[in-house]
Amino acid sequence: MPLDPQLKDLLDFVALAGYPTIEAGTPEEGRKAMRAMSVDLVKPEDVVPVGSVSSLMVPGGAGERAARLYKPEGDGPRDTLVYLHGGGFVVGDLDTHDQTCRRLCRDADLAVLSVDYRLAPEHPFPAGLDDAQTATEWAAAHLGDLGGGGRLAIGGDSAGANLSAVVAQHLGDVLAAQLLIYPATDGLGDYPSRVDNAEGYFLTVAMMDWFGSHYVPSDLDLETELARVAPLHGDVSEVAPALVVTAEFDPLRDEGEAYAEALRAAGVHVDVVRYDGMIHGFCDMVTLSAGAADAVADVNARFKALLG
Repeated sequence: MPLDPQLKDLLDFVALAGYPTIEAGTPEEGRKAMRAMSVDLVKPEDVVPVGSVSSLMVPGGAGERAARLYKPEGDGPRDTLVYLHGGGFVVGDLDTHDQTCRRLCRDADLAVLSVDYRLAPEHPFPAGLDDAQTATEWAAAHLGDLGGGGRLAIGGDSAGANLSAVVAQHLGDVLAAQLLIYPATDGLGDYPSRVDNAEGYFLTVAMMDWFGSHYVPSDLDLETELARVAPLHGDVSEVAPALVVTAEFDPLRDEGEAYAEALRAAGVHVDVVRYDGMIHGFCDMVTLSAGAADAVADVNARFKALLG
């Protein structure tokens, strides 16, 4: 399928504008750029309404971390989703993914706990992962204070989906489902999508290498830590049912689908869906592309069905 025409217009605009690529700058510059492309573009009338939004602190791997709890409109208990934002383990925060969490809360009728885990290079692996797992363990023990329902799920996009998949491998007995949106699951394999979509589609292989160089310490013993960096190499035999989302024009497409196949081969229930015409990051582009908006609505409906 051809690239979504509205997303093509966006990519053409970025290319013609001559903006420096993220790997050409510092992590702090990358963080400002991501906020400019997300937070700064949200108009007051575009803010997705939910029942309530509150700020709180949750335990992390080395002290408390900021978090944001979204609750849907209406009364009664709801299941809770711990959400981990994307951004290559280097950029992104609670604000950049505010709209994504609001849509999940509204469309899937969930309480969503968005966690501000530590970022590299100031805090390389495993800092963010430790925060994610500790916060999820805390959420499992405090469901009554979050959504009020009895089930807990975990999810995220891109780097956040990587963290979610790793946590799910360690906490399979307490999770009811996992949502993995264009997940980074390997990084070592030879995947056609890394060649076909290497550049020109928002996320590039050069950017992925830049993110990885900040997140993974050069002296890390990959022989012992590989499964916690690349969940495709971990034990998926007892993880929670999953929705795995990929995009046609995404360098991460094939490793995400490989992870879905690994889950299926292990006997795990998995719903895997590829959105043709879409690029990495389409969940943040719903106001720019009708196709992206339709895809996000479908993702949220599928996840609601998976939990239901």
